[in-house]
Amino acid sequence: MKEQEYKSGFVTLIGRTNVGKSTLMNNIIGQKIAITSNKPQTTRNRIQTVYTSDKGQIIFIDTPGFHKTKNKLGKFMINVAERTLNEVDLILWLVEPSPYIGEGDQYVLDKLATTKTPVILVINKVDTVPKEELLLIIDKFKNLHQFIEIIPLSALKGDNVNSLIESIYKHLPEGPMYFDEDTVTDQPERQIVAELIREKALRSLGDEVPHGIAVTIERMKERKNKDLIDIDATIICERDSHKGIIIGKQGSKLKQIGTMAREEIENLLDVQVNLKLWVKVKKDWRDSDFLLKNYGYRDDQY
Repeated sequence: MKEQEYKSGFVTLIGRTNVGKSTLMNNIIGQKIAITSNKPQTTRNRIQTVYTSDKGQIIFIDTPGFHKTKNKLGKFMINVAERTLNEVDLILWLVEPSPYIGEGDQYVLDKLATTKTPVILVINKVDTVPKEELLLIIDKFKNLHQFIEIIPLSALKGDNVNSLIESIYKHLPEGPMYFDEDTVTDQPERQIVAELIREKALRSLGDEVPHGIAVTIERMKERKNKDLIDIDATIICERDSHKGIIIGKQGSKLKQIGTMAREEIENLLDVQVNLKLWVKVKKDWRDSDFLLKNYGYRDDQY
């Protein structure tokens, strides 16, 4: 009897903003790597995570959602997303369960038409529609592209996620283990910590402010002989009025963001954390090449 071949390869998750790419990736990996929120453009960088089992190793690449660009940060995000399409073994295109093909989905379809990489269509959030409606949606999408499979699931609830993993293994080539089996991400701890703080800000603030914030870690140091890490971080915003909103009345909003972030960072690092937050204004940083690189959005990383 032939020994089962070991499969491995790179799989990118693409789709419009807010379709659940990061939620799906976090669910598969079994821990939080990519931040999530109901705000567009939550994911800004390409985030790589590793799923290892007896069958093989899947390296997932979570990309920023496709959207209309309004500044250099937006252009950077779209470039990151598009560049992965021809560099991977498999594409997962996530869509919401709607029969309406909007401008964003049509944009993705146009991009998929130019790549030879196999595509699995993943219809997420199926728990939000009746089964009869889902069948009509599947029927509509299957005529839009030559998908190798169409898989409905709920990333939030974990429904049918195992079927997706089985399908991915089926279509990946035989290959080596690229990473140690205990590796889950290529993201440095400082980067994950900064993103967790940004997530809490996204969830705590109104619709206008979040697009214009970034988070930098100024210091992250473990105290000697103490199970404690000191973290100093700065939330960058674009306007003086935004600074006031982030800080809140008598510092209440900033304190709320800090408390929520500290709890999650402690869970991530499994150690007590002393988190201090500051807020700085850097006007129009999203259109500054220098500041974009300074805040971690570097094209040469990809």
